[in-house]
Amino acid sequence: MSDYRYQPQPAQPAWIDASTAQTVERERSFVRSVYAWMFAGLAITAGASLWVVLSEGMQQLIFGNRAMPWVLMLVELGLVFYLSARITRMSAAAAASAFLVFSLLNGLSLSVIFFAYTAQSIFQAFAVAAGMFGAMSVYGTVTKRDLTSWGSFFFMGLIGILICSVVNIFLKSPAFAWAISLIGVFVFLGLTAYDTQKLKAYATAPQLRENLAVYGALALYLDFINLFLFLLRLFGGGSSRR
Repeated sequence: MSDYRYQPQPAQPAWIDASTAQTVERERSFVRSVYAWMFAGLAITAGASLWVVLSEGMQQLIFGNRAMPWVLMLVELGLVFYLSARITRMSAAAAASAFLVFSLLNGLSLSVIFFAYTAQSIFQAFAVAAGMFGAMSVYGTVTKRDLTSWGSFFFMGLIGILICSVVNIFLKSPAFAWAISLIGVFVFLGLTAYDTQKLKAYATAPQLRENLAVYGALALYLDFINLFLFLLRLFGGGSSRR
């Protein structure tokens, strides 16, 4: 049986001390937790959407009542605001439950895309969104540039998108809708890098690490979903099912 006390340790650069190594491992562990929660949320969303697609009863429940989409949207918004406002004052179990319930309800809402777009358009948009999201996540992780200013800039862009979207409800302009979708892609790419970089700050928080992991997962989940939807509108604009 080997004795670990006598095993030689690999040489490390002088600038890597125990404190630095501990901080790096803490960040890696936190980031893994964030992405685990995010992927769990996406899996639940996908499962909920397929549930509606494959069940006539669920289709009747979601689309048979005109008020149901509005109810789902309001509940989802309520959960997002609830998590954002109380993330530091709730238990880890409550934060996780709220996020997973939100993912489920969002999946029910997003099931409509399977009836509005072709499977090819959905797959293409998802694949491109995954690639773009991954690239910007890597950039947000490795860049030495402080992206704090990006948060305010792209948040203002998000507000602009919401206002333009409301205006286009009345204008019904395909060209305007296309422009909104294109801008939306750039806004959520920027927010992806910004939110990814913020994970480093969350990782060093002395308390509420699991809560902050869920909160970080929610931010990245929303970035990915919105990026996917804007790309879907661009790719599927000419192939939606009428």
